[in-house]
Amino acid sequence: MNFSTLLQQGELIKRYKRFLIDIKCADGSVITAHCPNSGSMMGLKEPGLQVAYSVSDNPNRKLPYTLEMVQIGKTWVGVNTQWPNKIFQQAFINQQLDEFKDYSECKSEVKISKKTRLDFLLSSETEQRYVEVKNVTLQRDGYAEFPDAVTTRGAKHINTLMELVDEGFKASLVFIVQRDDCKIFSPAADIDPAYAGFLRKAVEKGVELQVYYCTVSPSKIEIMGQLPVEL
Repeated sequence: MNFSTLLQQGELIKRYKRFLIDIKCADGSVITAHCPNSGSMMGLKEPGLQVAYSVSDNPNRKLPYTLEMVQIGKTWVGVNTQWPNKIFQQAFINQQLDEFKDYSECKSEVKISKKTRLDFLLSSETEQRYVEVKNVTLQRDGYAEFPDAVTTRGAKHINTLMELVDEGFKASLVFIVQRDDCKIFSPAADIDPAYAGFLRKAVEKGVELQVYYCTVSPSKIEIMGQLPVEL
């Protein structure tokens, strides 16, 4: 996924009210940007970190600036939770995902019930597969971990995938790790033990896990490969 224009860079001053972040720009001015991440952003919100942000020309937006990524050492970490679905869909269309090459169609925002939608429905001539995509930003001791805060919504999606498997459908939970400094993926059981338990149960039932890591830079975000999973 390429950004239409190179992202601007600055220094993180503070994150507050969850969806707001103040940034010191290269020219010394201070802006307030939208923070499109509802998680805790553990390890990615300390003052002084380098950040990259996009600028919108939409006159109807209250805030023209959007936080896109945070730099930890030499590693850029994508924090915008809107991008993983697009990253997955583009990689699917470009046939970059070997695990999904048997499917020819990809439908997004699939309604399962009155209150539930899943991210994608993949179809071939012989079968269908439901896919839910999650964004991963947390790294601890080389492990990519999810979630970084308790997620009842995430548990609900796992339950929906298990129900679909019971009905005879294929189902996948795809984690997009927006950083390239991880060696293995694992649920963050100390942060959300219930989610970790649901995830193990889902795998036992037949929900498949795919974990892709990305290289991230102010010009693009690109899937590079898969990470092994430790439950």
